[in-house]
Amino acid sequence: MSFAQRLEVRQGQSLVMTPQLQQAIKLLQMSNFELSAYVEDELLRNPLLERANRDGQDGEASDQALETPDNNLSEVSIDAESSASTTAAADAVDADFESTYATSREDAGEQSTRAEPISSLGSGSGGASGGESISTIIEQTATRDKTLAEHLSEQLALTNFDPKDRLMAARLIALVDDDGYLRIDIADEATRLGVPTKRLESILATLQTFEPTGVMARDLRECLSLQLIERDRFDPAMAAMIENLDLLARHDMDGLKECCDIDAEDLAEMIGEIRALTPKPGQAFGGETAAVMVPDVIVTEQPDGGWAIELNSETLPKVLVNARYYAEVNANLRNEQEKTFISECHQTASWLVKSLDQRARTILKVSRELVRQQDGFLAHGIEHLRPLNLRTVADAIEMHESTVSRVTSNKFIQTPRGLFELKYFFTAAIASTGGGEAHSAEAVRHRIKGMIEHETLAEVLSDDRIVELLSEAGIDIARRTVAKYREAMRIPSSVQRRRVLKQSI
Repeated sequence: MSFAQRLEVRQGQSLVMTPQLQQAIKLLQMSNFELSAYVEDELLRNPLLERANRDGQDGEASDQALETPDNNLSEVSIDAESSASTTAAADAVDADFESTYATSREDAGEQSTRAEPISSLGSGSGGASGGESISTIIEQTATRDKTLAEHLSEQLALTNFDPKDRLMAARLIALVDDDGYLRIDIADEATRLGVPTKRLESILATLQTFEPTGVMARDLRECLSLQLIERDRFDPAMAAMIENLDLLARHDMDGLKECCDIDAEDLAEMIGEIRALTPKPGQAFGGETAAVMVPDVIVTEQPDGGWAIELNSETLPKVLVNARYYAEVNANLRNEQEKTFISECHQTASWLVKSLDQRARTILKVSRELVRQQDGFLAHGIEHLRPLNLRTVADAIEMHESTVSRVTSNKFIQTPRGLFELKYFFTAAIASTGGGEAHSAEAVRHRIKGMIEHETLAEVLSDDRIVELLSEAGIDIARRTVAKYREAMRIPSSVQRRRVLKQSI
């Protein structure tokens, strides 16, 4: 056997995820608010990027600008016949850009930068941050609601804890959730802090005397018990009821009378006292600001029965590349380092503008197909929601499933029926008994809920009976599926519902 060296030339294909392509994928799966935060960051980094005017673009200053949402791309009308001409703008998809979406399975979300808080977005121009004034921020800070942690910390300052106990108490307060519960294992936390469990329990007992009553409880039973103790109503019968809250949840009155050793009159009085308590004492205080669901796409009904689809221009950032400034700077560069920096800035800015334009086109294209597929739902309601999956939409618009998945993630659509996440329109199919068109799982769940809402004491529907009624309506569904849907909607069993109906008579 002999060994020799030789030179070979091979040709092959491979997908290279450049930073620009990663950016494009990342932008596609962002919501409009996340996108605005990202663009604000880029405006601060890149001197060639400029915020476009809302009333119009500075034509002389820009060689590339985001065409949406004010131009004809922002709105697509779908008539009753779904005319193909309405997709002209949405079909103008860059081939290389789309092929990257189609072949790449990388999760760009892992590589994305963390979005800035929405409150940091301003309305300034150019590279300025455009943030709120200092006086405005101070005013908002001064008038915001006090949080539960702040309220408890103020009370902690009035206790006579020694420094070490005070630190441990502050640690427990920091672990309280927005409902006012301390959902931890005290023994584990004591081990973590390196102190005896009894010492930490003693500190917790003091904290549980703080206002609001019931705060720092470890579960619902303890929360209600603390409130009853404060009202001097925690007698043996009430303690037995607290220990058997599951019977109360099932409306098992006979079981409650037996375990509490009381009659019906006392039971009714005790239940009234329980209902007067506060199961979530912490909710009376301010907490983290809840995320506001703002539509990325808006659908409105047309006089001819069709649908107009447009991007929400109020939340879409508009940027352009300042070509005049680029030309001025480029003419006065003194060394290669400066040339490289400006060239990279121009390339990055141009690609961002192109990516934003492509993102808008892709969202419109997918949204148009979703509206076309779910026209029955928009016109007649949830019972007309059709079974739909990613592949069906992807095949219809000649895109890859991963692209459709990214487009429909974290984005909402405002329709005449309400505000929905785009993914809401994808629902599993349930077969028809007669071999006809399949039924949407969401529509079936809605039908089950309607059946139960209209039942009477004379006919409380069991899961088997619901299966029979659905079968008569042409829906082929198993009993375990009905039970799963019912439990997901938090609807009690037929036995529990019958008890509730009896008590309401």
